[in-house]
Amino acid sequence: MLLALVMRAQPGTLSERYARRLHWQYPEGVSLVAEYWLHSTDLSVFAVVEAESTEPLAAIRMEWDDVFEIDVFPVVKAEEGLERLRRTMSSEQG
Repeated sequence: MLLALVMRAQPGTLSERYARRLHWQYPEGVSLVAEYWLHSTDLSVFAVVEAESTEPLAAIRMEWDDVFEIDVFPVVKAEEGLERLRRTMSSEQG
């Protein structure tokens, strides 16, 4: 399953976050699809990962909860979402 990690930085943690990220790896069971660092005071990191379950995400939260507020959301690629929409609309018309 694809999951979005929305990470909001705790104030005053910039140096610590950067130093830690240089050596940190995503845990086993989590494959990184994309990670973006935003230049924003509200949202700091947006990552998309693939995992068989949400269990490995607990390790991410435990590792980073002192410097980030982390929300996790299931996501689908736009192509899959559009296909689901087409099927739904087709079944409603038929």
